[in-house]
Amino acid sequence: MARERNPLQMPRTGLEIAPLAGLTALPFSSGTGTSGTPATGGGHLLSRSTLGAVLVYAAYQALLSGLRTETLVQGGQLSRSTQARIIAASVWRSMQDGAAIGLVLSLVLLVCPWLALPLGVLGAVGVGKASLDLFHAFWDGLDDRQKLDLHQAAYGAGVDLQRLLRRRFLPVLKG
Repeated sequence: MARERNPLQMPRTGLEIAPLAGLTALPFSSGTGTSGTPATGGGHLLSRSTLGAVLVYAAYQALLSGLRTETLVQGGQLSRSTQARIIAASVWRSMQDGAAIGLVLSLVLLVCPWLALPLGVLGAVGVGKASLDLFHAFWDGLDDRQKLDLHQAAYGAGVDLQRLLRRRFLPVLKG
């Protein structure tokens, strides 16, 4: 799995978060049906799931873009207002993707509810990759001194980050 390290390239929410977004349904009241009973039809499921997917995509994209642009802000290459505009634009695009994917997955689950289990397993794998992407964005935003301080604090707590994450996640620190 390749890792994008260019801080000038804004990451896009990919399919790694789609299964989780497809299974996320917001609990909101939609009123009552014509017979006085709560409305719980397919339209209710579609709207709840689509809204849930939009929020999952927006939150993930906001974190990813915020962490990635923070490197540029701290380096003086970007102002906070420009950072906010970049994040807002990337979140807006991601929300549109989330709405489309959420609607499609909601329709699929409405027709084939048994697909929820495999989608849940894929969601767990996707959340793992998404967490790794967020960690990389966070780690890349740290300067060398902060990385060294983090390594020393972990070592003081009895955790050897070098040994724990060697050759898998973190670049080897020199010095």
